[in-house]
Amino acid sequence: MSFFTVFCLAVALSMDAFAVAVASACALCEVRCVHYVRLSASFGFFQFLMPVIGWLLGATVRSYVESWDHWIAFGLLAWVGGNMLWQAWKEFRGLADGEGKADPTSLRNLILLGIATSIDALAVGISFALLETPILWPSILIGIVCAAITALGVFLGRKLSGMSALESYASVIGGLTLLGIAVNILREHQVFG
Repeated sequence: MSFFTVFCLAVALSMDAFAVAVASACALCEVRCVHYVRLSASFGFFQFLMPVIGWLLGATVRSYVESWDHWIAFGLLAWVGGNMLWQAWKEFRGLADGEGKADPTSLRNLILLGIATSIDALAVGISFALLETPILWPSILIGIVCAAITALGVFLGRKLSGMSALESYASVIGGLTLLGIAVNILREHQVFG
């Protein structure tokens, strides 16, 4: 497989991570360098790891993964998005317990979001195994491209969250965006008919 083909695949696989990075940055009170590193490293790592796992699994679990991958991604994204909306609702109602906004870059959220945004990369790894294509260099390129695109998403989210009209509703926008991505995954897999 050519470099250009793998690069285009990497960009396509990174679009969910980009959207989640924008939503996560919008939900943060202040985006710092550590947030760039956490999100980019996490999403890049999972985009690297999942094709390798898929390749190792090969054809043995392909039908199982294909029939459930969208539900797993939906559940993970809906959980984190719902949690962001819950925290925003508590803030608006004055019920926040001093912990402030939910941090989308906490370890638990990074793991959930990293897996949710890279489920499709698992299927790509399975496809590579069926085509008997080596996986190491494509996975490295996919991870690097995803990390860069994620950083771009965090930057864009930071700019959007600085808009005064969006600032007070950033968690709501972020949560709704994640829920929208989750529902779109089901739509793409024709769950709604």
